[in-house]
Amino acid sequence: MVSPVAPALVDAVVKLGGGLLGDVEAFEAVLAVVGAHAPSRRLLLVAGGGPFADAVRDADRRIGLSDTAAHWMAVLAMDQYAYLIASRMPNAALVEEPLGISAAIEDGQLPVLAPSRWLRAVDPLPHSWDVTSDSIAAWIAGCLGARCLVLVKPSRADRNSDIVDPYFATALPAGLTATIVTADQLDMLRSAL
Repeated sequence: MVSPVAPALVDAVVKLGGGLLGDVEAFEAVLAVVGAHAPSRRLLLVAGGGPFADAVRDADRRIGLSDTAAHWMAVLAMDQYAYLIASRMPNAALVEEPLGISAAIEDGQLPVLAPSRWLRAVDPLPHSWDVTSDSIAAWIAGCLGARCLVLVKPSRADRNSDIVDPYFATALPAGLTATIVTADQLDMLRSAL
């Protein structure tokens, strides 16, 4: 679907679902596990949309947004969550595109992607609620030559929606391993990283 920007710029893309914010203790535990692995792995954190994207969904339900407006507003919601994550992670660097990712890794920092600028520049995905941050993370992982994609979701008890969006299988490049873990599966998260 997309050729990588650079061979294996990152080892793994870790997408933190916005639903993790529903349980602050679980959110902090996930950040601690990721932070512990960051010094030894080239990781990229990609934020979901969470409550920020939920506000866009609510506006869409109430007043009706065009697909394009809803898409870009939801991508901007990912930026908001990225700022939150970067503020909570020691040694994190908020980045906006591949050069920033590379620079952060070279500086020994953990890059946290605010993807709107990169996505606006290339506009690679359909504008639809069928495309969520899961598909965006899959596309990003493919672009960066990641060996794996780890999707961290809320614990099973807190999750009330589908595991991934309908476009995910299309966005996931062939040969890229995707692992879905929940916040209550910290050992599985450690193994995936």
